[in-house]
Parts: sequence; C-alpha cells; structure tokens
Amino acid sequence: MKALGAAFQAHLDEGTTTLAWCWRIMRADGVVLGFTDHDRALTFDGMEFEPESGFTASEVRSGSDLSVDAQDAEGVLTSDRISETDIRDGRWDNAQVELWRVNWADTSQRVLMRRGAIGQIRRGRLAFVAEMRSLAHLLGQNDGRSFQATCDAVVGDARCGADLDDASFRGSGAVTGLSGDRSFTASGLEGFAAGWFSFGTITWTSGANAGRQAEISGHGSDGGITTVTLLETPVLPVAAGDAFTIHAGCDKCAETCSTKFGNIANFRGFPDIPGQDTVLRYARRSGDNSGSVL
Repeated sequence: MKALGAAFQAHLDEGTTTLAWCWRIMRADGVVLGFTDHDRALTFDGMEFEPESGFTASEVRSGSDLSVDAQDAEGVLTSDRISETDIRDGRWDNAQVELWRVNWADTSQRVLMRRGAIGQIRRGRLAFVAEMRSLAHLLGQNDGRSFQATCDAVVGDARCGADLDDASFRGSGAVTGLSGDRSFTASGLEGFAAGWFSFGTITWTSGANAGRQAEISGHGSDGGITTVTLLETPVLPVAAGDAFTIHAGCDKCAETCSTKFGNIANFRGFPDIPGQDTVLRYARRSGDNSGSVL
C-alpha cells in the first residue's frame, strides 16, 4: 500500500487532477535519464524529466500471483538521448527503472509507483516499445550451477583461468573484404589454424564500431584467405580497413580445454555425467548385464 503525503492525497480527492507519468532510467553504463509523458519538462530530486521523447505508457499488467508485472513505454526516436544505435548496442538492456506518478502542477506531490527493469525492446523504423518488468522478474532467473557435460565458465574469466592475452590465443588484423552482413575476410591471422577463433570474441579498434566487442561463430581459412563470421550483425556496418583484436574461443568441451588451452584442471563441466543415451538404455542379451557401474 502506497503512503501518500497529505497535500498529494488532497489533490487526488479533488477529482480533477493534474497527473503525469515520469520514468527515471539508470543504465548499466552509469547514465541516468529522465522522461515524462507531460508536454513540458518536469524537475524533482535534482533531475529534469524530458518531455520531447514522445513516451506514452500502456496500462500496467499485474496479477495477484508471482507473475511479472509489466508496462510498455512506447516512444519515437526524437530525443537526442535515445538513439537506435544505443538500443541495438544493448546499452538499454536490463536498465533499472523507477516509475513515478507526479502532480505536474506541483512536483513535490508525487509517489513512487514501482521499480523494475527494462526487458524486451521492440524496434521499428521510427519508433520503439520498451517493456518495463517489475522486480518479480528476478524470481524467474536461474541461480546456481547446472550439472552438464560441458564447461559453464566463460573462457578467460576467473573460474576458467586461461590467459587470453597470451600471444597464442590473441591476434590482431584488419578487414580486407565483406562477404555478407556478418562475415568478412581479414588479414593478419594467417598464423592461426582454421577454427582457432571460433566461439571467441573480436574487439574493434577502428572504424564505426570502434570499442565494441562481438562474439564469433566461425573462423575459416582456405587457400590463405581467412574468413571470420560473427554471431550477430554488427551494430554499425563493417568496412574494409577496420582494425580489430581477436581472442581464441572454446567450445566448452573437456578435450578442447585440455589440448587447446592446457587447462583441464580448471574445467568446470562434468564430462562423465550420463547422457540421454544412458537413460534410454535397456538390457540386451549381448550387453554387459553384470550390474557394474555403466
């Protein structure tokens, strides 16, 4: 139950109100932005809430169970603080949101309605729709580890321990040609075997995507020509001459951990766990039916 100030309660009791929605959004990169569906800027808590963004709010979808409450905010890309590039770059993903109901005639009269995070963002040519999820969405997140045959560490992180800055796992090069929106040929990687950088990462050091990192789905080498295929289309187009650094990838298998990285002591999977073929096994006359460990 929300506790309202006496002045705000009196305003609501009048029947004719001057109310607006305000959103305070805190992105993971530290940027804090404010927006309102009112037709002029509103200010409180030392922050200005911008009206020109074109935000409009849907109804709040909520239930009495533990399902995730949600509200959509639809907007036009007219604010100089909202760009399609930032949305595609993931800078708005899981940003923390505060939703306020404010008396625009007197912003000291306000109430914090809910907190949550930005979920799915749907983009169009001129507009976007951002889903605002309640804190209940955290209850649906997986917590802890899963028993699986493959490793659940990120290659190069503290749990993995592999040194990706070692010269054998790190390369640099430049784009020489494009062969699709996610694939390109590159120079500078001739000393590495095909597949060495598959499932790895690439960091752009020049060009339109400079400073951005992307995942690699494939790395090939044929007749001295090196091809790199990204998992997703880059945020901005890649052009010939764009430079990058690239790090080796791992397919999470124990054999790769041992032979490629010499790191089997830090393998975080369970390669001997029984698989589906073991679960579905049945007794056969020619099989080993001694009752020993499978």
